[in-house]
Amino acid sequence: MTEVVSLPPNGRPALVLNADFRPLSYYPLSLWPWQEVVKAVFLDRVDIVAEYDCVVRSPSRELRLPSVIALRDFVRQDRPPAFTRFNVFLRDGFACAYCGAQEHLTFDHVVPRSRGGRTTWENIVTACSPCNLAKGSRLLRESQLDLQRRPYRPNNYQLQDIGRKFPPNHLHETWMDYLYWDVELEG
Repeated sequence: MTEVVSLPPNGRPALVLNADFRPLSYYPLSLWPWQEVVKAVFLDRVDIVAEYDCVVRSPSRELRLPSVIALRDFVRQDRPPAFTRFNVFLRDGFACAYCGAQEHLTFDHVVPRSRGGRTTWENIVTACSPCNLAKGSRLLRESQLDLQRRPYRPNNYQLQDIGRKFPPNHLHETWMDYLYWDVELEG
């Protein structure tokens, strides 16, 4: 049975796949709100792969709301990822590079700025507040801390691969054929 809604169908985003039927992004998961999806359908920029049991209507048309769409044109993802706090946290698995803690995360310059360290992928790590405060403006060899892993400049593939370890709280059943997670999902 198809659900017909009279109010906006909020909470029904569509999973966006590239033209090769792979998600544009795993973390954050590439989702578009229903309004963007309907617009893209009418502009003929996407193909509908799967639908919700929900119909939206205009005065002249009726459309089952898409739950999975694929872009018609392939989006290259070979540009380097942006250097952002979020991407540093993602690269480091949302865990302190010194002790592995997952709370009160900040980022730390391995070679402190006061000692000539730069704000680059290779010199920034995720650090919990206690480790960051304990290290202060000291070099690693002067502190009691050791890095569990060395910082590096990730590529998009590496960030997406890491992102698969963090599935979102809500996954629609029609998305499952296109998502590949490293963890067991509860049904």
